[in-house]
Amino acid sequence: MANIKSQKKRIKTNAKRQERNKAVRSEVKTRVKTAKAAVGTDGESDAVRAAVKRLDTAATQGVMHKNAAARHKSRLMKRVNAAS
Repeated sequence: MANIKSQKKRIKTNAKRQERNKAVRSEVKTRVKTAKAAVGTDGESDAVRAAVKRLDTAATQGVMHKNAAARHKSRLMKRVNAAS
């Protein structure tokens, strides 16, 4: 355990941020997975829109690198366009 007051605070804030980032990453993965499953069905546009929105949010919040989010969106859209 740290002895310095600022380091104790840093440990607490890092734990909070880690929990928040874990939740965001988990939701991104879930949305992308449901979007991939919905390709070619009726709910495709809603699922893809939700996945893209979550990817953009994660990139904005700094949870995911902006180029990584762009890559995921590009691959998802490529799959959607190939199906239609």
